Amino acid sequence: MNSPQRHRVTEKGNSGNLKGAVGNNIIKTRFSLCLGVSVVNGFWMLKIRQKEYDALRRHGEETYPHECCGVLLGHMEGDVRTVTSVARAGNTRTDSAHNRYNIDPRDLIRIQREGRERGEDIVGFYHSHPDHPARWSPTDFAEAHWYGCSYVITSVEKGNAALTNSFALTGMDENDKTFIDEAISVESLS
Repeated sequence: MNSPQRHRVTEKGNSGNLKGAVGNNIIKTRFSLCLGVSVVNGFWMLKIRQKEYDALRRHGEETYPHECCGVLLGHMEGDVRTVTSVARAGNTRTDSAHNRYNIDPRDLIRIQREGRERGEDIVGFYHSHPDHPARWSPTDFAEAHWYGCSYVITSVEKGNAALTNSFALTGMDENDKTFIDEAISVESLS
């Protein structure tokens, strides 16, 4: 299968700031383990309120020079994931916390349970890249397993959050998974 062509655009939208987008690419139907939905011909987008967007960026600043990590909770409609809350998780990596992260499975289960009690599902994950670009690394790719979810990465440069990007994990298994650049629409606090 040919990988989809990717490119980024930046523009203002009526509902907020559109931070990036995927071109009109044909994407084969993929099963999403994240929420159990199929996505076809996706214009992938992550919608997030300013409050949650600021919180995940601030988390990266607070843990600098180590990577932060957390969970995005909300709901999915088609290929749009809407974040209604973020949950911080501790980075359990002790060997190289400056460039790796791991979420304790017990934290993940607790976060998922608490989210479900509020009617939210896991729609993605976030982490920071201290003094590195807001692009996924080979390690990020190898350790990503929640198909259909968003993976948000914030570059934290010298302790200050710089760029935040999102990538949707598509595929049906480890043999055909891929990250697709995903637009982030930051909604106003209203």
